[in-house]
Amino acid sequence: MNIQWYPGHMTKAVRDMNQDIKLTDILIEVLDARAPLATSNPDIKKMCGQKKRILLLNKADLAEEAVSSEWMRFFQSEGYSCMAMDARNRNCLNRLLSLIGESAKEKKDRDKKRGINPRPVRVMIAGIPNSGKSTLINTISGRTAAKTGNKPGVTKGDQWIRMNPSVELMDTPGILWPKIEDEETGMILAWLGSVNDLPFDLTELSLELIRFLRKRYSGLLDQRYAADHLNEMDTLKKIAAERGCLLKGGDPDYEKAAGILLNEFRSGKTGRISLQTPPAFLPKQTTEERNA
Repeated sequence: MNIQWYPGHMTKAVRDMNQDIKLTDILIEVLDARAPLATSNPDIKKMCGQKKRILLLNKADLAEEAVSSEWMRFFQSEGYSCMAMDARNRNCLNRLLSLIGESAKEKKDRDKKRGINPRPVRVMIAGIPNSGKSTLINTISGRTAAKTGNKPGVTKGDQWIRMNPSVELMDTPGILWPKIEDEETGMILAWLGSVNDLPFDLTELSLELIRFLRKRYSGLLDQRYAADHLNEMDTLKKIAAERGCLLKGGDPDYEKAAGILLNEFRSGKTGRISLQTPPAFLPKQTTEERNA
């Protein structure tokens, strides 16, 4: 499948964020725990510079727990603060709020020593479309302060939310690089719904997903659809028949069946699935280990 993506409005979002980030103290990047590399934005690292950056593996309840733990170890070995969470669950936010609070106190102490009237620490929450960043802001604030949705690009503009006298949050539009040249990355983003389905043939997209699941999670696929030993097209045909996706004359409506398969994967009904595993890496040695 040849995938190329040229969202011009995303290029503008990157330019706007490059200006906004100068006003912030902490950058929280929301990634999809099922595919942290595919859902990260290479521009964010460049723009962030030396600012504190926290990586959140969101939708961790939809990914394999063991694989998410490996991802956290990988990112921590790269020097990032990282945690896995479900942005909808307020109980998952204690550690994140603690990290933000620590940074707010550090900034307040620095400003006080310099004789500067302390201002709130400014936190930017960013991520590609449909990563769950607006949901995260809503959960943190405890109110529906930022518009959310399950379609890419729902957030239309910057919003500042005053959490308390010490912390302000900025919501930014989901951003995606203007062109996706890597076919695997494009496929993963399409599976996750991070790019609009319209440019893709849903049937072909679903067949590719079935191939992946057959290779990595055949048990989950068979359990969900009772499609033991069926090939990709026969699996989709079985889904169409059992879910009533039929055209006039009784022929399978493959496109409708493909939509069901993709929606159930995205919502986690198929099971906990990780689309990417971390690259091989060597954890950084401690001083004691180096001197041993």
